[in-house]
Amino acid sequence: MFFRRGARMLRWLVCGRLGPVWMWKALLLFLAIAFAGQLLGVIFNKSNVQSAARSIFTSPDAQGPSLGSCQPHTHIMFLKTHKTASSTVLNMLYRFGDEHNLRFALPLGYQLGYPLPFNAHRVKGYRGPRAIEFHIMGNHMRFNKPEVEKVMPADTFYFSIIRDPVALAESSFAYYKEVAPAFRKAKGLGEFADDPKKFYDPRLRNNHYAHNLLWFDFGLDSNANFSLALARLGEDMIRRTFKLILVSEYFDQSMILLRHALCWPLDAVVFFSLNARQQKPISSGGVAGTWVGKAAAAAGVGIRGGLVQAKTLPNLSLTPEQREKLRQWNAFDWYLYKAFNKTFWKEIDKFGHAQMEKEVRLLRMRREDLARVCLRDGGKPVEAHRIRDKSIRPFQSGLIKILGYELQPGLDNTTRMSCLRMIRPEIQYKDVLDSKQFPQFHAIPAQQQSQRLLVAVGGTFIKQEPPRKGIKETGGEAGAGGRTLEEGMKDWEGNRLVRNNQTLVRENGKGRLR
Repeated sequence: MFFRRGARMLRWLVCGRLGPVWMWKALLLFLAIAFAGQLLGVIFNKSNVQSAARSIFTSPDAQGPSLGSCQPHTHIMFLKTHKTASSTVLNMLYRFGDEHNLRFALPLGYQLGYPLPFNAHRVKGYRGPRAIEFHIMGNHMRFNKPEVEKVMPADTFYFSIIRDPVALAESSFAYYKEVAPAFRKAKGLGEFADDPKKFYDPRLRNNHYAHNLLWFDFGLDSNANFSLALARLGEDMIRRTFKLILVSEYFDQSMILLRHALCWPLDAVVFFSLNARQQKPISSGGVAGTWVGKAAAAAGVGIRGGLVQAKTLPNLSLTPEQREKLRQWNAFDWYLYKAFNKTFWKEIDKFGHAQMEKEVRLLRMRREDLARVCLRDGGKPVEAHRIRDKSIRPFQSGLIKILGYELQPGLDNTTRMSCLRMIRPEIQYKDVLDSKQFPQFHAIPAQQQSQRLLVAVGGTFIKQEPPRKGIKETGGEAGAGGRTLEEGMKDWEGNRLVRNNQTLVRENGKGRLR
């Protein structure tokens, strides 16, 4: 329109012979330049947006502050504890391994035999002690060091993450309310905290979620009678194996320590909080949430993505006295949290508080930059049914609604893939990696694949794996098929276990795990 108007003016000037020739020639040149500038401006703006997106994952900022001459760790074992933001950590491991074509020690289903102690044969493709080089192990398991060492190389870096047991109990109660009998019987967490023994029966399946869950995940006896001697023994066992224990309450600082320990670039530990749980029942689409929830795929209990009827969330309110009672009830977890939280801050002292603040600031800035490029709606998590791409909707389970993210539209393929890796839910990402490592299995029709699903995340079962030789199914509620350890088995230090008053203890008298 601008060009046509200018042309009419030019014809009027020429035909009317108004002004000297140089004037209308100059005007013609001006119009040509203006038109070309408009055209080039549109192209330039579009290319700027695309090139900015393309370059953000390859910019110098992606590397972060120098790490010196160290070499990246590629043999990594992460003990994925429950309700500790461990799914966000696992996403980082998935991304790094995926981008560098590393081999994962993947489960046959979605967990490595949990809640039974880990057995090497739970790893898909395992052919004997170190017959195949596995680089990364990180799915849920109950830790069992001798069996892990059959799978992972000798130079493997072991790490895990812990959380304040009161906050962990709040999250566990909300998430496992319909799964753990001890929680199901209580009207609210406060009532449970007032008298846990009234509701807790160690023989019932899934009740391990209600008592010393961290201690249990580390492979120790969560039903043992607390003593300082036993707590210190467990702490020592953990310290001898795990080189770094992260603290979920200080997640950004944990990521900086992890980055330096693994010698990874900054982008490898930049994260979007995954498995955020909504604090209110779904009704009109609120997105408020924290990031301590966990997705589960469950037949009859959960659904994939879509709408469910709004339900009242469990009552999680606690008085100060009830919070203290929960610490006493989870005494082993509270001991571990205090011990390793102290160690964590000693590591930060050695790292340097000023340097830590600087690198945390860079981490947060980088996260904001990636969120602007990758995510819609300013990066806020949204309800699963509002996510247009069904392949990245988080699985839903029980009363807690798990939130997810939507990708920014119009991304080029390379950027879209990098962004997708950062928000892909745990279960779907495991399936992607499984398909990459075992393409022959995924040639099976989808209906048959769904029938072969074994155990889903979070302790809710689709189809149980058959018990292995030497493991007997006992206890549990009617129809629950609860399984417990049997006398004669060993703990992960190799000590034989004997039964004493319904609790498995070490056979040797010294340092007995009671």
